[in-house]
Amino acid sequence: MGLAEELPVYKKSYDLLLQLFELTRHFKREYKYTIGNTLKNEVLDLITLIFRANSRTDKEDILQTAREHIEVIRLYMRALFDMKQINLKQFVQVNQHVEDISKQLSGWQKVSKR
Repeated sequence: MGLAEELPVYKKSYDLLLQLFELTRHFKREYKYTIGNTLKNEVLDLITLIFRANSRTDKEDILQTAREHIEVIRLYMRALFDMKQINLKQFVQVNQHVEDISKQLSGWQKVSKR
């Protein structure tokens, strides 16, 4: 069984990555290769952190860093919406994914502190 089947947060993060690849295809060129690539890299870093946290016993610092990446992703999404690169429906859909991931990371962090 792979990590995606074991951890819902990993699957949700991977789904977010796929969603962002689809969204960034439609950005204006100046945003596609700047904020679009940066945003995708943030999500890739997030997925990497989730993998690392899953393979370690001391997860707290890694999960905190992952939660920081979530906040950066939120910021980029807000900027993209304000710059009219995504519409309200896309903004809401991505933010639902981000919120789900954030809640799962928070729960995981609470459990790992015990």
